[in-house]
Amino acid sequence: MRKKNNSLGNHKFAGKQAAFIIAEAGVNHNGSLKIAKRLIDAAKDSGADAVKFQTFKAEELATEYAPKADYQKHNGSGNTQYEMLKQLELSEEQFRKLYNYCKKSNILFLSTPFDTKSADFLFRLGMSIFKISSGDLTNLPLLIHIAGYGRPIILSTGMSTIKEIRDAVKVIFSAGNRRLTLLHCTSNYPTKYEDVNLRAMDSMKKFFHVPIGYSDHTQGSEIALAAVVLGAAVIEKHFTLDNNLTGPDHKTSLEPKEFREMVGSIRIVESALGDGVKKPAKSESDIRLVARKSIVADRDISRGTKITRDMLAIKRPGTGIAPKWLSRLVGKHVKRTIKRDRVFNWDLIV
Repeated sequence: MRKKNNSLGNHKFAGKQAAFIIAEAGVNHNGSLKIAKRLIDAAKDSGADAVKFQTFKAEELATEYAPKADYQKHNGSGNTQYEMLKQLELSEEQFRKLYNYCKKSNILFLSTPFDTKSADFLFRLGMSIFKISSGDLTNLPLLIHIAGYGRPIILSTGMSTIKEIRDAVKVIFSAGNRRLTLLHCTSNYPTKYEDVNLRAMDSMKKFFHVPIGYSDHTQGSEIALAAVVLGAAVIEKHFTLDNNLTGPDHKTSLEPKEFREMVGSIRIVESALGDGVKKPAKSESDIRLVARKSIVADRDISRGTKITRDMLAIKRPGTGIAPKWLSRLVGKHVKRTIKRDRVFNWDLIV
């Protein structure tokens, strides 16, 4: 069995470590640096670990006549995918400003590159973790190129079969990079609950022996919480400043208040998961003495009397001899007179 990867940069996936939460700003800046900075502020305020954008050149990403997806037709501007993407581009200089703004704001900057030139730019910029989209899972030349940086990779797996994921993992590993995290994903916006298939996370863990997370395109935050319960090491979720803005992803994104509530709920769920060892909680120690029972005298018992079963009862509190030792008391003698309802302790018998 391969040695399991248990880290993503400085973020550890072991013991009580929390899930790594990515606020997926994507292109919800609508091509505006000002809005992008506001998204960074909102992500930081929400408690997210990272805020992620998308780095591309429209002419490198799509042909001039590439059609838009159905959800893009309803929500995006521009007649073609190329026209829509052109309106959503940010320049390298704008990304430098966003990278520095994230450093100043103490939140990790991430951006998904869609071509090798964009990837090289982000590498030079100093981006510490590379996120690759589901659409590029079969783009093996891009995977090999990014794997060559030697930096951690998060790869989404929407639309993919196990064989396609295996091919992607193989080329990344063959490039000498085993710092890989896979995200289960359903590439539909929004994703219907019945199409989520969260149990696929378990299958991916068994197949690939790397950390598994979840990229969530459902509406609301319930499925993200369920993914954490199932062991998601990473949660990625789209967010926006306003669902009513024009753009392809705003309608299926969480607004800042909702995203902040999701992060808070995830942290509560994580604290409740514990370490899996069945043992009394520290907070139960006092209650245990009150709620459990002891062997008590069912009548006044004189000193030296031989104990019979009918002299004993089982009642609260649990500060004396436990009921499981009842048969051991029968036939013993009491050292001193015991009043009715007095809890038995071992020092009272001989």
